Amino acid sequence: MVAAPMTGQGKTTVAAGLMAALRDAGLSVSGHKVGPDYIDPGYHALATGRPGRNLDPHLVGEERVAPLLLHGARGADAAVVEGVMGLHDGRIGADGFASSAHVAALTRTPVVLVVDVSRMSRSVGALVAGMAAYDPAVEVVGVILNKAGSARNVAEITRAVGPPVLGVVPRDERITSPSRHLGLVPASEREDSARVVERLGEHIAGHVDLDALLEAARSAPALDARPWDPAAEAAAPGTGPRPVVAVAGGRTFTFRYTETEELLTAAGCEVVAFDPLEDTGLPAGTRGVYLGGGFPEVYAGELAANRGLLAELREAVRSGVPTVAECAGLLYLADALDGHAMAGAVPADARMTERLTLRYPEAVSPGDTLLTRAGERVTGHEFHRTALTPGHGDRPAWEVDGTPEGFASPTLHASYLHVHWAGHPKLARRFAEAVRGAPAPAPAGPSPAARRAVTGTRPVADPLRHHGDVEARGGMLDFAVNVYPGGRPAWLDRALRESLDHADVYPDPAPACEAVARRHARRPAEVLPTAGAAEAFTLIARLRPWRRPVVVHPQFTEPHAALEQAGHSVTPVLCPEGGGFALDPAAVPEDADLVVVGNPTNPTGVLHPASVVRGLCRPGRLVVVDEAFMDALPGEPESLAGERRGGLVVLRSLTKHWSVPGIRAGYVIGDEAVVRDLARVQTPWSVSAPAVAATVACMSAEAGAEAERRAEEFGDWRTGLEAGLRGAGIGFVPSRAPFVLVKAGEGVHARLRGQGIAVRRADTFPGLDASWVRVAVRPPETARKLIAALVAG
Repeated sequence: MVAAPMTGQGKTTVAAGLMAALRDAGLSVSGHKVGPDYIDPGYHALATGRPGRNLDPHLVGEERVAPLLLHGARGADAAVVEGVMGLHDGRIGADGFASSAHVAALTRTPVVLVVDVSRMSRSVGALVAGMAAYDPAVEVVGVILNKAGSARNVAEITRAVGPPVLGVVPRDERITSPSRHLGLVPASEREDSARVVERLGEHIAGHVDLDALLEAARSAPALDARPWDPAAEAAAPGTGPRPVVAVAGGRTFTFRYTETEELLTAAGCEVVAFDPLEDTGLPAGTRGVYLGGGFPEVYAGELAANRGLLAELREAVRSGVPTVAECAGLLYLADALDGHAMAGAVPADARMTERLTLRYPEAVSPGDTLLTRAGERVTGHEFHRTALTPGHGDRPAWEVDGTPEGFASPTLHASYLHVHWAGHPKLARRFAEAVRGAPAPAPAGPSPAARRAVTGTRPVADPLRHHGDVEARGGMLDFAVNVYPGGRPAWLDRALRESLDHADVYPDPAPACEAVARRHARRPAEVLPTAGAAEAFTLIARLRPWRRPVVVHPQFTEPHAALEQAGHSVTPVLCPEGGGFALDPAAVPEDADLVVVGNPTNPTGVLHPASVVRGLCRPGRLVVVDEAFMDALPGEPESLAGERRGGLVVLRSLTKHWSVPGIRAGYVIGDEAVVRDLARVQTPWSVSAPAVAATVACMSAEAGAEAERRAEEFGDWRTGLEAGLRGAGIGFVPSRAPFVLVKAGEGVHARLRGQGIAVRRADTFPGLDASWVRVAVRPPETARKLIAALVAG
């Protein structure tokens, strides 16, 4: 065992380096870690080429520690056990229970102490003597001096130390391990992890007497125990197909005990890993899901962007696929994590906090669940800096220190508590039984991919770039695209045709600037014509090295996509369904230097009060208001296009209201300094002559009168549509826009497509799922066809 007088002495560096050095010397080595830690075993696995394993009397019971050591070391020439904290430090209030010394005594393992001597001399001798004499059951057989300095000081220490000095290791900054809020960065997240471990092995081999260490290891007596056997704990029920258990992995989900997978395999399941950052769906044939621990908060934006997988996971949980989630898995199943939309399978929001929760409790099951029976007790550990609101559901998974925690049902068990299933194998048996009893995957016939291709429900690879246009193709009755259905006015068509007479010269945007300025009573210098709102979003993304850009969701996804394409990490702020999708300014982080919000918002149709949006402005922050649908509201209420305020710009588009999506005409209006900076990053002549002509025409008095008429018409049509939905008992969000967000239930999008009706799927908008669709407002006779199809089921 590699142990130390206290934490921070270099145990992990020496232990992983020793494992690598012994392996390089031609030995088969097994790596073990005292305590519940998941990260160190990841480095052990890299060093040894075998799974890293944990030895923890609290988690598995004293009687299983030696059997688990023998199981993990089966076939190895040497087993190296890395200690935890100080040699005698264990569970608080339990007299050293679960300490390194406790495990050394249970396994009769000789101990080598690693001591950081960078600030010590002869006192090292007193320290080592005290550690060695403190517990007669623990045998300290040697010392490794870490971060050693001068040869003179090393000689002074060596004379003072009683046990043999087996190595003198100087400091090497090249092999320092990076850390984060919960400790070391996991090996799977570091691209250079393998090289770091390789250097560790070389470093230790050059400064430690490996032969003397092996001689000390050989002094360990034989153990009077049988190796732990997963088959004896969770025997498979005969022969037959092995149901698939999907286990989350990759960089995000790195925390799980090797024995958990071994137990599931022994119980007759096929364990198949999937990467929530990369895979767009669960493994084929999934009948159970296991989501372990890790760092989802570090990858929240990337996890949220994989909407297809999140939707499939949510549907799996809701449909009763047996699912276990521990800590990170619980956060992944929540509605949101730090404002990023997650799976939405448990009704809670999670956020990072300053407070570290670290405990080693005994938990009680308050009722019968997927894994437990009422009154059963388990031992576990918690280690996180996130908090959940609410912290538990109507049926909590556990009571920890008398407090309900987590979410549970006959098919779900989700909580912060990590449990080592080797210590509680009945949990594995029950999970495997539930998996075997779960509904089998769909029978032979069209493959899921083929069915999705027909129904249009294929998960979208890049949800932020999905557009309603793709849903309305092929002669469908179009409720998916928000373009005004009445065609273009004659005066607009005439202006577009005349613009082609000037196609032989580069376009001049000045007339468009002047027309927009007159329309909104602004100065031309406060206006920038753009190739639609899309170009404006791209210009804003490229404008500055944004530190914390925020996009308020659910809303049009293009600004989010533009920011990510420019290399920014976006913080989404979700407007909750429970609040009517209204914007809460307090939810926007104070350090946000860019905030993008739609008004009225696509796809919810919510119109935020101008005072609320105005209240987002701060010194050093740019607030961007997407008013793409404001001209579809009579009188344009709550618009900020005419307001002069530093750090505020408004984006407008002519695409929808005037039926010119192919022309790409829009503009930015607002803070003159910002508009000037945007103009500097705009590609010259990006706004075409037809777009300039369309902008000028749509700013005229004649256009203003027509826009008002169309807005009133939209209002009448929307009133009729909402009345029809209300009469049919179909949920929706009251809208102020030319579209309505409808809660029609999962599967409705695909069913309507089968009847030739296209509505906009909403699961590609962060914060929404497949139960929502967005319906464009249409004339009454057309809307009645949609209502009839919805009612028909």
